[in-house]
Amino acid sequence: MSMEWPVRADWLAKVSEPPLESDLPIVDAHHHLWRLPHETYLLPEFLADADRANGGHNVVASVFAECAAMYRPSGPPELRSLGEVEFANGIGAQAASGAFGPVRACAAMFGSVDLTLGEAAGEILDLHVARAPDRYRGVRPIVCADPHGVLDPWPSAPAEMMAGAAFRGGARALARRDLVLDLWVFHHQLDQVAGLARAVPELTIVLDHLGTPLGMGWYADKRAEVFGAWLQDLRLVAACPNVVVKLGGLNMHFNGFGWHEREGPPTSEELAAANGPYYRAAIDLFGPERCMFESNFPMDKRSVGWGVLWNAHKKIVAGFSADEKRQMFSEVAMRTYRIAGGEAGASSSTP
Repeated sequence: MSMEWPVRADWLAKVSEPPLESDLPIVDAHHHLWRLPHETYLLPEFLADADRANGGHNVVASVFAECAAMYRPSGPPELRSLGEVEFANGIGAQAASGAFGPVRACAAMFGSVDLTLGEAAGEILDLHVARAPDRYRGVRPIVCADPHGVLDPWPSAPAEMMAGAAFRGGARALARRDLVLDLWVFHHQLDQVAGLARAVPELTIVLDHLGTPLGMGWYADKRAEVFGAWLQDLRLVAACPNVVVKLGGLNMHFNGFGWHEREGPPTSEELAAANGPYYRAAIDLFGPERCMFESNFPMDKRSVGWGVLWNAHKKIVAGFSADEKRQMFSEVAMRTYRIAGGEAGASSSTP
């Protein structure tokens, strides 16, 4: 992950807001945990954000998103990601014990398998599932690519990888195991996502971060142009009933809002104004029954505090019904990642 700037607790503390709709159950559909030389974000750090006693929002469960954390240091390269599965499953077991509080962190997870192995990917998927049968729900391979270098120095995938026969063979291996495919792509790759979804209709695909409409580097002065292209291709993706979308992840440096460059972090009003057009367009296309909210922490934590982010989410959908909000804030994530109602709901009445 790019760490061009750190999480700055003192900077984030400049903006603090009381929680809106504090009883609304939340399943954070996408966050990371890692220990890096310059940053630690593990269960204690996540709970410092997510525990209701700290942040005020009623987070009941979460989904761990692959991030190359705790890979095995040796062995066949295609099996090293098993270390992340074991790590996240262990965190999930700790949280499920209740010893760390009511939040069921890592109640579900998705890992990383090279789907270009085609049918052979199935054997590795079986190893992943065997290590976390109660929590393992799918994979997210690296598919991001950009001709203008926005990923540098991160790894980039071959431009047409999702259209390849090998990748689609791996995708079918996922579908046969009732596993989901999370995809992080840039806005100009959305047509490829739609093509994959049409080619493998039996596979549930989760579009991360709203398809990442770019706003940095070559795209910095093209926000209106990018929005139009993003919206046009998002319609293609939304027309595929096997795709659901994550609402969030728009405050990384890729999106170009530049929050991290300011003297102070954004308020929820500022976030709602900047992110709202993207969220509302996606909800209009997919419907609340195919949308779920994510924090994308600690990546988005470089730009915004936890309470402010969830307040912004709630402000953006303030006009939706209580049922529609339940769908987007918890039920779609629970359904997509097969999080048991009892497990996720265990903390819903905790003060």
